[in-house]
Amino acid sequence: MGVFSGHDGVDTSHEQVVFCQDKPSGLRAIIGIYSTALGPALGGTRFHPYASEAEAVHDVLELSRAMAYKNALAGLDLGGGKAVIWGDPDQLKSEALLRAYGRFIESLGGRYITACDVGTYVADMDIVARETRWVTGRSEQHGGAGDSSVLTAWGVYQGMRAAAVHAWGDPSLAGRRVGIAGLGKVGKHLLGHLRDEGAVVSGTDVSERARQWVRAQHPEVALVEDVQALITSELDIYAPCALGGALNDETVPVLRASIVAGGANNQLAHPGIDKALADRGVLYVPDYLVNSGGVVQVADEIDGFNFERAKLRATKIYDTTRQLLAEAESEGVPPAAAADRMAERRMAEVGRLRTIMAPRP
Repeated sequence: MGVFSGHDGVDTSHEQVVFCQDKPSGLRAIIGIYSTALGPALGGTRFHPYASEAEAVHDVLELSRAMAYKNALAGLDLGGGKAVIWGDPDQLKSEALLRAYGRFIESLGGRYITACDVGTYVADMDIVARETRWVTGRSEQHGGAGDSSVLTAWGVYQGMRAAAVHAWGDPSLAGRRVGIAGLGKVGKHLLGHLRDEGAVVSGTDVSERARQWVRAQHPEVALVEDVQALITSELDIYAPCALGGALNDETVPVLRASIVAGGANNQLAHPGIDKALADRGVLYVPDYLVNSGGVVQVADEIDGFNFERAKLRATKIYDTTRQLLAEAESEGVPPAAAADRMAERRMAEVGRLRTIMAPRP
């Protein structure tokens, strides 16, 4: 095992960036630790065929920073980290590669705790865990939380209800028109919560399999051709639940929803998009706040998983969203800026307490 080529211009705001390589298994991974101010850095492992090492580095830096803010705003005593494995999971993924990766995680001595992300699954985490104890998102038969999309969707639903109170004075979504872009794991669970409450749901997905599932399970849901057709339709709430960058210079000017709250990560394509939304009167609920139910779910494994306890904590996303939107309005800033301030304030105030020496039990 060794370290593959470094990269110039690594973001110095990160505490640690580790390049890992195991040539026999084909493993090339990067672990980014943005902050351990609140505790060990928790964040998933993304397995993806990046076009270049520079692209992989950029992704891990952005994602690990976002995890620090997400964990802080979720009230967790955990810092932010993320890892990427560079390659095609369909071609490279093997027991040897995953176990080699687990050895690298173990070498960090608990500074980084991993979980599932794009390209990795619960079964993969069970294999990684054969080499390291610093793994969450494991299968239920191994004491884990299983599919984290369950509470991710629950948290998004709570964020929508809080936004509805702020915008319309009532948390009820009954009769509200909600458009979901991405009907995968999170989107399907979210759709169920919305329909249970009586919302009028439309949606789209690039996967025909996902569309067929909706037709079979929820024939009352209107499926539209693509995201463009969805965002230009009459909506009360738009829920991006697929890829990042959903809110950009092309989509924001034509978006007809009053509220945006969805499960996708990194929804704002670039700085300034949040202001463009505010200028159009669209209430944007920051993605890393409302989609934090998933990390709440996997973090609960650290103390021995209890679903009801985790769900109760994810339900508090409603209260945090109410507080955040009130602060943003009071300070005259977009909600995304207010969210960053809240997360940074908690990292600074609570993280500072670690300078006070206390005896170990």
